[in-house]
Amino acid sequence: MVDWPSAAYIHLPFCRHHCGYCDFPVIAGRDDLLPRLLEALGIELSGLERERPVKSLYLGGGTPSHLPIESLEEVIRLAQDWFPLLPGHEFTVEANPADVTAGWSESLASLEVTRVSLGVQSFDKATLDLLERDHDEEMIRTAVGFLQDAAIDISLDLMFAVPGQTIEPWKRDLEKALELAPGHFSIQGLTVEPSTPLHARVVAGELVKVDEELQRQMYLAAIERLSAAGYEHYEITSFSLPGHRSRQSEAYWNGSGYFAAGPGATRFVDGCRETNHRDTVTYLDHLLSGRSPVSSSEQLSPEMVARERLVFGLCQLEGIEAEVFLDETGFSLPELMGECLELYQARGLLEWDKSILRLTRDGLLLSDSLWPSLLEP
Repeated sequence: MVDWPSAAYIHLPFCRHHCGYCDFPVIAGRDDLLPRLLEALGIELSGLERERPVKSLYLGGGTPSHLPIESLEEVIRLAQDWFPLLPGHEFTVEANPADVTAGWSESLASLEVTRVSLGVQSFDKATLDLLERDHDEEMIRTAVGFLQDAAIDISLDLMFAVPGQTIEPWKRDLEKALELAPGHFSIQGLTVEPSTPLHARVVAGELVKVDEELQRQMYLAAIERLSAAGYEHYEITSFSLPGHRSRQSEAYWNGSGYFAAGPGATRFVDGCRETNHRDTVTYLDHLLSGRSPVSSSEQLSPEMVARERLVFGLCQLEGIEAEVFLDETGFSLPELMGECLELYQARGLLEWDKSILRLTRDGLLLSDSLWPSLLEP
């Protein structure tokens, strides 16, 4: 019997401007495609055949807040038709601070949106300019005020390790963000992706990537300051006040599966991972001509499901309960990890007391380098 997920994601690819660091499946300057996207989403979601009630619904992008409010409301109603919200749900919409108004916030609250993930990235003008963002500190503060007035929970997205950034502006970003008292923070070290204009500027010598030691200091500074302010560091890049964890993220990290629709969207249902075409026009052409939007599909073996569950579990600071892992995957942690278990303990990257496995502080800092060996059969 299929264990249906209780989380769903809808990808809305539209942006006002495609920022130079962004490698997401987005499209700028093509708002004329919006009616076709709404039609295509309706076709794709009809493949579910019946309603799939969820505890968490997430609209990401792209920039969902860039859509005219009438169109965004149409997407929300369509999503709720197929993914009815269960009592006590979390419903998140991503937003650009420049788009948030009092009326926009009130409209979302009336449609059962409970959280907005606000793409702040930084309060520093030089950093925002380099990232090609179209907001400033005043817009951030105004947007947060509107959302709080509408009783919508806020997750602030901040970015560090931006070329040219030093630790003092980053610390100021943290202080200014804390003044706004959001329920949740997501902090990301910038990865310079090969296919982006930012990467081309780095290759040309116009910009220099932040060195690893400074990135380490920035990350540790965020852990120290946010923890001191009462935020729980519950996942590698996530911090929350009590009761404000992201249920959508936890659905990913717990390996419980999730539905997804839209250009470039990836879903994981009953051990099968499918990804839609990233290009918006290709996605539309396929669906509107009666073809599948899926560009790749993979049925994971029980061992690969367990290995992914291992990695996702280690992303959580609470770690992995050995007995629960064995019951839910059929694999013991020592059996699955082999020599990596002792090796990473010896290097001080893992703590293992035979019941709980978790990353150490050093393991957190090097986590990306551990995943390939743990995913390899």
